[in-house]
Amino acid sequence: MKKWIIIFVLFLVSLLAVIYGTKASDTGFFLPDPLSGVKIVIDPGHGGIDGGASHGEVVERDITLAMSLKLEKKLKAQGATVVMTRTKEGDAVAEHNPDGDFPTTRARKRADLLLREEIMNNSEADIVLSLHVNAVPEERWRGAQVFYHADGHEGGELLAKSIQGSIRENIGNTEREALAIKQVYILKKAKAPAVLVETGFLSNNEERELLQSDKYQNQMVDAISDGVLRFVEDNIY
Repeated sequence: MKKWIIIFVLFLVSLLAVIYGTKASDTGFFLPDPLSGVKIVIDPGHGGIDGGASHGEVVERDITLAMSLKLEKKLKAQGATVVMTRTKEGDAVAEHNPDGDFPTTRARKRADLLLREEIMNNSEADIVLSLHVNAVPEERWRGAQVFYHADGHEGGELLAKSIQGSIRENIGNTEREALAIKQVYILKKAKAPAVLVETGFLSNNEERELLQSDKYQNQMVDAISDGVLRFVEDNIY
């Protein structure tokens, strides 16, 4: 009996040695995850009574949430710590302050915006990503675009350009450039590099179908995460 135990132990040790040797030959075995130590806030645009843009039964809040949850999973797999402003169909207030009482819809939307700001800045994030879907009266416009605040954190422009470049290279549905704006409250108030990613046009028939598909959502998530990774590597977080 002892003989078989010894043989089994030797076999197990040999097997572990082979596995370790195989992994050790890969330099990645010794390296940390590429986004290890980086904290990222993901803000799925709209939610609850604020559905955002819509076309029939297709509503922006649902697309941004689905894509954001995929992005959360992707970034966590790369080692990032991820904080979500919402993880359900409802707005941030419904999730984080369900007992709040608001006399008007406008008051609730304001409270929701301030709550997202609080979550974003209290988390001490390194990066803020707000996901949205674009829509305009004309059907012909299409393509994803990344925005940063002209008076916001100085890293916002670099982050926006990194993600925009990745979208152009990996998805190829746009020749747009990252653009500075001043209208978005979240971008202005962020204490970290922050961008708003318009992932496509709901008002464009072809792009509306893409925005609802897992394939396109995954492509967009891959492009955003690749842009984030480039930004982090370039700025040595």
